[in-house]
Amino acid sequence: MVSADSGPTLRACVRQLLASSLSLELILIDNASRDGVPAAIERAYAHDARLKVVYNHKNLGFGPAVNLAARQAGGQALLVLNPDCLVQDGDLHRLLTLLAARPKAGLIGAVVCDDDGRPDPASWRRDPLLQRSLNSLLGRPGETVNVEQEIPAEVIETEAVSGALMLMTREMFQRLGGFDERYFLHCEDLDLCRRVRDIGYQVLLAGDVRVLHGKGSSSRHRPVFVSRHKHRGMWRWFRKHDPAARKPLVAAAVWLGIWAHFLLQVPGQLWRRLLRR
Repeated sequence: MVSADSGPTLRACVRQLLASSLSLELILIDNASRDGVPAAIERAYAHDARLKVVYNHKNLGFGPAVNLAARQAGGQALLVLNPDCLVQDGDLHRLLTLLAARPKAGLIGAVVCDDDGRPDPASWRRDPLLQRSLNSLLGRPGETVNVEQEIPAEVIETEAVSGALMLMTREMFQRLGGFDERYFLHCEDLDLCRRVRDIGYQVLLAGDVRVLHGKGSSSRHRPVFVSRHKHRGMWRWFRKHDPAARKPLVAAAVWLGIWAHFLLQVPGQLWRRLLRR
């Protein structure tokens, strides 16, 4: 788990995980938080050898922090979990059983939901290819990035799942080389799902596992910072995986479109942050 000024939801997430009946270790990588929560958690669970808190003196980004944690992990399965996700013990058992039963499962996700139980559309996704991204952005007919159907309460194969919860074997994670550290924040989960499929394994969505997911406080505190890295991630994914990137004029238009979209969002983000204050 990676924290970066994640706020009080981090406490609840840690509490729920450490209440599990599973044999587990929880490695919390803190990316230079200033809210004092990771240190308070470490003090509160000083007696619990299952928790390890690692403090970075700067924000390394999400993928590099997860890779750092994975190198220290001793388990055979790795669960990458956002600090604003609450996972029930039964759901953890269900996901591990599914991982063991599906030899071609490279990565498994769950349906992440808001406080009212509504699934996040990002739970069930396709690769953000240019045509799909334009359909999503412009509301055009055709395939979009998020699969716009009701998520069935069963295990389905998909192209990508939400990075808020991702389960895979440590062997698979090592085989892939972990997250691509050239992504700082956002789209590294889409990249990992794509690379799982590229080597012939499946990305699965456990539609019967619903996990409460509150939107993190990091994006609320630093909306422009987060948005900038999100758009950088979009550009990297496009250049790395989309065949359209091989056409120079198309690539130039996409670059302009991505950064124009970023600049158009900045005034609204700053205004909303000012209102919250």
